[in-house]
Amino acid sequence: MPSQIPTTAPATTPTSTPTSTASSAATPVPVGIQGSWHEVFADEFNGTSLDTSKWNPNWLGCGTCTTPPVNSSEQDAYAPSQVSVGGGSLHLAMAQEPTTVNGKTYPYRSGLVESSGKAQFTYGAFEARIYLPPGSGGVANWPAFWTDGQSWPTDGEMDVMEGLEGQACYHFHSPSGGPGGCASGDYSGWHTYGADWEPGSVTYYYDGKEVGQITTGITSAPQYLILNNGLNSSDAQPVAPSDMQVDYVRVWQH
Repeated sequence: MPSQIPTTAPATTPTSTPTSTASSAATPVPVGIQGSWHEVFADEFNGTSLDTSKWNPNWLGCGTCTTPPVNSSEQDAYAPSQVSVGGGSLHLAMAQEPTTVNGKTYPYRSGLVESSGKAQFTYGAFEARIYLPPGSGGVANWPAFWTDGQSWPTDGEMDVMEGLEGQACYHFHSPSGGPGGCASGDYSGWHTYGADWEPGSVTYYYDGKEVGQITTGITSAPQYLILNNGLNSSDAQPVAPSDMQVDYVRVWQH
């Protein structure tokens, strides 16, 4: 799970999805990641509802349940009502709406999708084109695109992108730690985030450019996909309502 704390200020979120050249390609390939690849998973979100053969609309709960957050530092519960598909995008909407789950009330309700039990992978190129709501000088709240194994942290966790203190950051968590870093620049709005997970290394690409590499603690157990529009309890000025949008998610392997 994303494990650091962002602090950002409110800003306005657009509701439309610009046309993506990558998502409309006849044979999509990873942006900037070299090698010979074949696609093993894709969701272009071109329909009118979530494909539940690929995704669960909350955090490891029943299909219609509102679930507690992933991390105890979050202010938001995750509800299927905050997940929708339209206009060529997945929408993960956050609202300031007190929500009680298991006797605890969270001040916000938000959207998450994950593929546990439906799609998981060991190694490959992982990529998503995502709109991140803007805050003060960068990314708002605690949005993330990541993968996780069934036994954390033994099986590993690959954070392809998580918004931290306005920046877009990457990590790989395992029993030996959680090394990583953050890319320079403002990654609010539409950008493409990718990771090449190979035996012993993960290399991260933002908009097709390499931004970092991790070569310690890289695990080999299968991991499933997760996208969530999170909010940390330390964020004094959250952006809500906000809409994290996803144009596509794709996975390739050699």
